Amino acid sequence: MSYLDNIRTFVRVYELGSMSAAGRDLRISPAVTSTRIAQLEEHLSVRLFQRTTRNLTPTEQGRLFYAGAVEVLEAVEVAEAQVVNITENPRGALYVAAPLGVGRRLIAPQVPAFLKHYPEVSVRLRLTDRKVDLTTEGLDLAFFLGEPEDSTLRIRKIADVDRVLCAAPEYIRTHGMPNSGDELISQNHECLNLRFPGATEFQWRLQTPDGPKRFKVTGRYESDDGDVLTDWALGGHGIAMKPVFEVADHLRTGRLIEVAKQTPPVPIQMACLFTHRRRQDPKSRLFMDFVIGRIGTVIKNA
Repeated sequence: MSYLDNIRTFVRVYELGSMSAAGRDLRISPAVTSTRIAQLEEHLSVRLFQRTTRNLTPTEQGRLFYAGAVEVLEAVEVAEAQVVNITENPRGALYVAAPLGVGRRLIAPQVPAFLKHYPEVSVRLRLTDRKVDLTTEGLDLAFFLGEPEDSTLRIRKIADVDRVLCAAPEYIRTHGMPNSGDELISQNHECLNLRFPGATEFQWRLQTPDGPKRFKVTGRYESDDGDVLTDWALGGHGIAMKPVFEVADHLRTGRLIEVAKQTPPVPIQMACLFTHRRRQDPKSRLFMDFVIGRIGTVIKNA
């Protein structure tokens, strides 16, 4: 096994916090993962991780080595790009994150076509509605809806995405049709809320005659999975605020109907985040260009 393979394995174990998770990610067995870490530790004559039956934590030496190991791997990518026409024939793993709805409906459908163009690239797509950390999770790109919290990251805007407040006809027959954000509050409508880590209250930003306004909404239903909210709305359990592209088919068939039309949601930004160094990786740039060029049309036609 090459020393470089051992370094790559160490970096993924460090970032994922687990030998087994790193092995699955790299498509190697737990035994191979453990062997590579052991070889690296023997070569360096230090312990890189403290191991117990339940936890795997980096030692001080492991934390120091990680910073240098990442730089080594990035330097190798740059060196390869200088001697190989990597833009025409990129290779290696690309780690991409996206919200569940965006990932399932917009990003994932583009991956097979991208890999057909670039057969030596593999895409590791992570779908989650929680906020992700590109650096600590070893991600190349992260698609998202909203505003980024980390100002040190680079951002490439894709589009302003229209959203809609919607509910099933059954819910409206039972609870009445709210015409505005004020009626959502005054009539105590059941609002279906997307839970983010650390959120203490839910506010929907709606467009009023006086401009955008935040409405503090309440409801008994909340989830960290946006598709669960859609399912609840379809089941007649409440009102959801959704990107139009996620519920366009349900709106066309009448399974969901738009509510509070006097105060529609303010559009939300869709963008892609990356670090400065990741942007220099040709396969990251190619993937962004490929996907963004295709999903822009989908969003506009929703």
